[in-house]
Amino acid sequence: MFTRKSFANHYEGIIEPFKIIGNMYFVGTFPASSHLVDTGDGLILIDTGYSDTLFLLVNSIYKLGFSPYDIRYIIHTHWHGDHTEATAALVHMTGAKTMIGEKDAIKAGQYFEADTLLREGDVVRLGNTAIEVMETPGHTKGCISLFFKTEEDGRTYRVGTFGGAGANTLSAGHFDYPGCREDYRASINRLRQKKVDVFIGNHVWNNDTEAKAAVLKNTGENLFVDSNLWGTFLDYCEKRLDTLIQKESEK
Repeated sequence: MFTRKSFANHYEGIIEPFKIIGNMYFVGTFPASSHLVDTGDGLILIDTGYSDTLFLLVNSIYKLGFSPYDIRYIIHTHWHGDHTEATAALVHMTGAKTMIGEKDAIKAGQYFEADTLLREGDVVRLGNTAIEVMETPGHTKGCISLFFKTEEDGRTYRVGTFGGAGANTLSAGHFDYPGCREDYRASINRLRQKKVDVFIGNHVWNNDTEAKAAVLKNTGENLFVDSNLWGTFLDYCEKRLDTLIQKESEK
């Protein structure tokens, strides 16, 4: 679980786009995930990825039968370039409106200018979808996590993503801001209170996207639907933080 790969170029990490469940699709790459939500009144894109994989993102959207010109909103989980580099070009192409956590807006400015700044409790509504925003600082100060419902075969599922699970900014000398470790742990504890049936990661190694996609394609079994995965991943994140702190203390 949580296996990573490395590529000489980001665009080598191609993943075929696919429907995850209901109105939600994966359109990203191995280096950085992007998810598309078809609201019936336009598309919502969650994270855009690296600038050199924009052509893969656009191609994936077309492959699924959608048009990037129907993207109404782009929501960013946090300001880091692997989630935002492609945004300015995509906005220039499509005219989509951009959103990011309020406390990440200044740093995100090196990549794009946000149209809407999101705060705790905000709800992004479009068509049949309402995406709940939760501030979960730690990885970055303005990191946000997202929750919404989707339906398939008469059943309703609660989708959730931890918008900034990465530990790279939690290492001494690499802090995004003072107090980030304490905030990260507090965010994990708050996230544990959320019910999530379908956990999506903003990197594919968060939830083994590739492996689950292969099973879904080959057998029809949807391993993305598992209410235990959310808690398992949060446990992993907290343990990783504990291990990092312990190793630093032993130096």
